[in-house]
Formats: sequence, structure tokens, C-alpha cells
Amino acid sequence: MKRVVSVSLGSSTRDKRVETEILGEPFVIERIGTDGDMARFKALVGELDGHVDAIGMGGIDLYLRAGRRRYQIRDAARLVAGVRHTPVVDGGGIKTSWEKYLILDYLPNQAGVSFTGRRVLLVSSVDRYGMAEAFVQAGADTLFGDFYFALGIPVPLRRLGTVRLLAACMLPVITRLPFQLLYPTGSKQERITPKYPQLFRWAEVIAGDFHFIRRYMPDDLRGKTVFTQTITSEDRAALSDRGVATLITAAPAMDGRSFATNVLEGIIVALSGRRSEELSPEEFVQWMLRAGFRPRVERLAA
Repeated sequence: MKRVVSVSLGSSTRDKRVETEILGEPFVIERIGTDGDMARFKALVGELDGHVDAIGMGGIDLYLRAGRRRYQIRDAARLVAGVRHTPVVDGGGIKTSWEKYLILDYLPNQAGVSFTGRRVLLVSSVDRYGMAEAFVQAGADTLFGDFYFALGIPVPLRRLGTVRLLAACMLPVITRLPFQLLYPTGSKQERITPKYPQLFRWAEVIAGDFHFIRRYMPDDLRGKTVFTQTITSEDRAALSDRGVATLITAAPAMDGRSFATNVLEGIIVALSGRRSEELSPEEFVQWMLRAGFRPRVERLAA
């Protein structure tokens, strides 16, 4: 039996355990939240090392990316510094391959969802640079919300070149800051505090990290498309109540839960028997297709 465990800095109220079968292999897939407790996170990954097939990092990325450069988050590296045997994944392999494939190929050709000419708010591009590139290549009118959502600074970014330039200047410093200053962890993930209503009104499509979307989303999202991941049944209900027309997640729900990209990456690592850095973007896509994963495209409101 394969076992993939995502240890998350997020709220334990979102924990989930699923037993399933993928490509004939029985799997146990589990998400364990540590409520923002970094010491508990570090202890858990240490206990799991050598006893599971893949460890996912939830609620924190090991790297932020812009263009061909990646910037390691100091707090994330410290959390997994002691892991010696089990592959550790943060979802970056899925974000730079599968999500890009969905935007440019699968969704327009198989699901009738095109982003060409649509107004897209990507809440953060440096944690999903593959998605950022894909929206631009698809011809979307894209606003990158990194300054708003991660730093609380109302500066819109409209060009990937600007994102890369600012990343090169700022990420070497930002990635050394305490991670809780940059991203909601623990109980902060449970709070909804509407902010930046003008961005949500402008957008036709709201994309990217769901915890940023959820934390700041307004009460009225009528007619919007949300393209994200890490969706629970409660999250789906919250989006439906706000009038979201279409919900897209990168993979189908498992027992009512759309797991995070780090879990999907952990599944592919477990199936392939290879580490993430040994898999090309094309191989990630082929493994996802072979495993039967397809995006969920759900109409929530007319």
C-alpha cells in the first residue's frame, strides 16, 4: 500500500484521510494540519521520514518561482532539513506542468473553457508561475495580485517581465522573513475578511491559491469563474452562496475533497518511484493522465 501524507501549517479543521486505488495500487492519502505550529510540523515530518512514500508540504512552499529562477523560503527549508529518506514535495512540479497544461490545452479543447480575452485575477504569481505564464500565453488580460495579497500593498502588476524583475529584487529578502507574515496559517485560514473589492469586481476569472482567495473574497461573486485547488465541501458551499458560476479544480474531488497540489505531486512521486526533480513537466502531465486525473469543472450557478 502506498501512503502519501501532507503535513500542513494550515488549520487542523481541514484534515482529511482517504483510502483509494490508483492504477491498481491501494493508496492512503492524508492531510494533517498543525495550526501554524512549526515545531509540530517539523516533528511530524521527522516521524514520517522513511515510513511513507511521499511527504507533502502544505500551507507553505519550499520555493517561490519567477521565470527560470527559484527562491527558497528559509522557514520551509528549516522545517524539512532533517528529512533523509522520503521524498518531500511542495506542489511546484504540478503547478509548473499540469496546471499549465490545463489552461493551454485540456480546458479549452476538452471542457470548452477558454481564457482568451478574459479578465483574470491571479492572486499570486510567484507561487504559481506556470499558471501565470499559461494565462499570458492563452491571451488573457491578467492582473498579478502578489503585492495586494501577500504584502498588503495596492500595486497591480500587469506584465510577467515586471514580476520577474521585482522577484529578483525582492524575493531574496522576502523569503527570509517569518513565513506567517506572508501567508495565512493556522486559524487565519478560517477567517474571511473581505478586501480589495475592486479587484474581484474587475475579474471574470479568479485564480490561484485558495487561501488567499477565501481570506479576502467579497460576499458577491456572481457570475465569476474560480480556478483553484484545496477545496472542501464547505468551501464549495461558500463559493456557491456567493454566486460563483463555475468552479474549476486541478483534479477531481476525492471523498468530497479536492486535495492540494503537494498531495497530487506526492501521488505521482509514489506511483513513479522517482523524485520530483527527476520528472520533466511532460512526464508529470503523462503520469496525471495515466492515473486518470482530470480537472473538475462544476457549474455552481447559472
